[in-house]
Amino acid sequence: MLLRLNRYLSMRGAASRREADRLIADGRVQVNGQTVSDLGVKVDEAGDRVAVDGRLLRPVRDLVYLALNKPPGYLVTRDDPEGRPTVMALLPKMRESVFPVGRLDLDSEGLLLLTNDGELAFRLTHPRFEIRKLYAVEVAGSLSDEEASRLEKGIRLDGRKTAPARVRVAQRGLRRSQALVEIHEGRKREVRRMMEQVGHPVQSLKRVEFAGLRLGSLPRGQWRHLRRDEILSLRRLAGLE
Repeated sequence: MLLRLNRYLSMRGAASRREADRLIADGRVQVNGQTVSDLGVKVDEAGDRVAVDGRLLRPVRDLVYLALNKPPGYLVTRDDPEGRPTVMALLPKMRESVFPVGRLDLDSEGLLLLTNDGELAFRLTHPRFEIRKLYAVEVAGSLSDEEASRLEKGIRLDGRKTAPARVRVAQRGLRRSQALVEIHEGRKREVRRMMEQVGHPVQSLKRVEFAGLRLGSLPRGQWRHLRRDEILSLRRLAGLE
């Protein structure tokens, strides 16, 4: 069976499809001993030998699903060319490799899912599946009901409107306000940029829920395995059950 190379890397637990594209473009992927950089390359799942940085990829033996409470100051990636700390430093060494699902920028914190289930990761991050994400946000200034309504209806970023959101102002003050923001689009730094557009820069941002999975009381910087019922719920939500 022929598969696009980024999907193959994801299925082998090497990276998410988005990060797999970066690995390919950077010349770090070899197919049958030859380095490839064409993102459109397809490989034979049964016959081709694929490696990343010279390490041969083998079929995933056990699917792993982890929840991490990401602290600020960590990059959500497997590795960083500049040597900055990544979320992988917060995990113990495991037999199976995992990769982060989706984005959470350097200064943000909160719930992050990591797995080696490539198809689930793809579906949980693709806009088509409209996976819900909930953030607790503190912003500068007094966020008015009118501004919250503008955010809910969608504002223009990069020349197109954001998808409808839900915004609930939990606390309003002259110097700062707190709100819960629910989105399902997942553009880069979307919540921060939305708030900047209405004149309220984000001072802190924490993801408290993702795809129905809640952060709960998991301490900052700590991780846990997902329960079986949580895994089944994620797979049902992604249309895999």
